[in-house]
Amino acid sequence: MELYLDLFSQPCRSVFLFAKVAGIPFDFKHVDLVAGQQFSEEFGKISSVRKVPVMKDGNFILTESIAILMYLAQKHSSSVADHWYPADLQLRARVNEYLSWQHMNLRSHGSKVFLLRSLFPIIMGSEAPKEKMDPAMEDLKQSLKLLEETFLQDKPFIVGNKISLADLVAVVEAMQPVGTGIDVFESRPKLSAWRDRVKKEIGEKLFDEAHEMIMNIGSISQKLQGDQLEMLKPKFQKLFS
Repeated sequence: MELYLDLFSQPCRSVFLFAKVAGIPFDFKHVDLVAGQQFSEEFGKISSVRKVPVMKDGNFILTESIAILMYLAQKHSSSVADHWYPADLQLRARVNEYLSWQHMNLRSHGSKVFLLRSLFPIIMGSEAPKEKMDPAMEDLKQSLKLLEETFLQDKPFIVGNKISLADLVAVVEAMQPVGTGIDVFESRPKLSAWRDRVKKEIGEKLFDEAHEMIMNIGSISQKLQGDQLEMLKPKFQKLFS
């Protein structure tokens, strides 16, 4: 099985971490998003979607991180611990509930803050405007509040006493703004303790390996030069107009 990934991306990190921690063998195929490798002719032969993650299992090609996570958990159910994607109907529904919610909430809001704080200054040549940054931060705070109060509540993990795909995806999303210097856990002791539990279950070394790129975000500016910058400017202008 081949996984086409860039660990700069939250969805890619989720797929990478799950495959690693579950012991699912795969060949890592790096697709450099910043360099635009997703638009290359070679990658186009793998997937016309032009984004990662992409899973190639024999002749079967699958895109979208949540679909890939579910596929891997179910294909390898004989070796993957049940708590990741429980067979119990109601527990699985709770996992699916979070995975359905996160797309337009924590993932979207964390990504927006990340882009405004990290890439906007590089691409547009100035700090993100306050009228863009303030609402983005408020949306992120609201998503974190819902994660804590609605999904986690007073449980060790989102669906109870054991880690699941919901926790893995959630913690990866919450880490995205951390790479820009915003410690979203600092004033949230409950979320901080949950993050530490998830990190311990995944393995601290593996967790840190997956997040190394976003924790060294300054290296991205070295990749964004000349034509690459000019190509991204209109996209950012449209995205944040």
